[in-house]
Amino acid sequence: MDDPSDNKPPTFWQMLHSVMAAAFGVQSGKNRARDFTHGKPSHFVILGVLFTAVFALTLFGIVKLVLLFAGI
Repeated sequence: MDDPSDNKPPTFWQMLHSVMAAAFGVQSGKNRARDFTHGKPSHFVILGVLFTAVFALTLFGIVKLVLLFAGI
């Protein structure tokens, strides 16, 4: 089903999984080959920027929440 020899482009969820795995440095060789063979770079760039923004805002929110509960 997820064979890199398929000529289908990766789905949204496959691209999101690849972006998250790449962000944490655990991307598999099979998925990387699929992404470079069938994926569009612009899709991965857009998802990467969105993932980074959401990740940074989540960390910011967690820090603000911890500081609020700490009374600082």
